[in-house]
Amino acid sequence: MKKSGWLLIIGLGWLVLALIGFGCGAKSEEEVRLGINAELTGSKPTVGDSCKKAAELLALEINQAGGLKVGDKNIPIKLIIEDNEDKAESAAAVAQKLISQNNVLAILGPNASGNAIPAARICEDSGVIMISPWSTNPKTTEGKKFIFRACFIDDFQGQVMAKFARQELQAKTAAVLYDVASEYNKGIAEFFKRFFEADGGTVVAFASYTTGDKDFSSQLTTIKAADPDVLFLPNYYNEVPLQVKQARNQGLTCAIIGSDSWGSQDLLNLGGPDLEGAFFSTHYAPDIATPKAQKFIKEFEAKYGKKPDDVAALTYDAGLLLCNAITQAGSLDRTKVRDALAQVQEFEGVTGKMAFKGTGDPVKSAVILQVKDGQFKYFASVQP
Repeated sequence: MKKSGWLLIIGLGWLVLALIGFGCGAKSEEEVRLGINAELTGSKPTVGDSCKKAAELLALEINQAGGLKVGDKNIPIKLIIEDNEDKAESAAAVAQKLISQNNVLAILGPNASGNAIPAARICEDSGVIMISPWSTNPKTTEGKKFIFRACFIDDFQGQVMAKFARQELQAKTAAVLYDVASEYNKGIAEFFKRFFEADGGTVVAFASYTTGDKDFSSQLTTIKAADPDVLFLPNYYNEVPLQVKQARNQGLTCAIIGSDSWGSQDLLNLGGPDLEGAFFSTHYAPDIATPKAQKFIKEFEAKYGKKPDDVAALTYDAGLLLCNAITQAGSLDRTKVRDALAQVQEFEGVTGKMAFKGTGDPVKSAVILQVKDGQFKYFASVQP
C-alpha cells in the first residue's frame, strides 16, 4: 500500500477516536459516581423499589440545584443502579461489579441484612464506603471501617419490643416465630428473647421456619398450646400476613407484634383485617413528621404518586449523610470521604436525629406504629 493510503487510514482512525471521545456521549465533566445495590426483584421488590426511588429523588434534587459541592466545584451525581435479586451471592457480586467495573465512590444498600452482610465484606476489603439504609443486623458494620448504616440496630429494636410487650401490653409470656435461615429474623428474635426474659417475662415457645415456607401449622399448634400473652413475628412484610392469618385460623387471640420489616404498604394490602390492632417498631412515623420529613414526603408523593415507606426515608437519609461527608471532605477520595463520615457526631434526617459514637451505627429513637382502621398509625416513641 502506498504511504498516502496509510496516512489516510491513520487520519480516519484519529477522527473516529475524536468523535467517540468528544461527540458521541463521553463525559468530559467529573461525576460523583454512586452505586445502588438494591432488591429490585426477588421476594422483597417493594424494598428495592423504595430504595431506588428515594436515591433518584435525592440525586435529582442535588443535580437540579447545580450539583454536589466538592471543594471549589459543583459536580453532578451519577447513579449506577443494580439489582441484587434479594440474594446474598448476587448482592456480593453487585458490590464487586460496582467497585471494579463502575468505579463508584460509594454504595447505598443492600437493605436486607442477609444481603448487606456479604456485600459489606466486599466493600470493606476494597476500601469502598457502603451505607445500608435498612440493615439492622450488627454483623453488617461489626469490625469494619468503611461500612455505615442509617438505621438503628437489632439489639436496640429487640429491647424496644420486649419492653413494649412487658410494660405496655402487660405480657408475662411470649412466643416467637422466626425464619432461622435469615440473619435479620434470627438475630432480632434472639435479642427479643434475651431482653424479654431479662425483664422478668417467659418465652414459652421459640419456633422457627425456613425461608419460603408457606405452612406454619405445626409451629402455630405448639405456640397455641403454650398460650402466650403475645406473639412476636420479626419477619418480612411479604411473610407476616400469611403467618397472622394462619395464627388467627388456629384460634390464637393474643396480641401480635413485629419489627421494622413490617413497614410496607404491601403488609396492609396482603394482611387485611387479620392484622388490625397489631404493633411494630420502625424508623419514622409520617403522621408526626418533622418539617424536614414533611418536605421529603411531599416531594416523594409529588414525583411518585404514593407516600414513602421507611426504606425510602432511610435511603434518603443515607444519601444525605454521604453527600454531606463528600462536601465536608472536599474530595472524591474514598478514604477522605470515609474519614469525614466517621467524624459525624450528629445528623438530623428525615427519620430523626442521629448520634454517632465512633462507629458506623447511629444512635437514634424508634417509633411504635399500630395497624388501626387498615392504616399505620403512630402510637409511641422510644428513646435509646
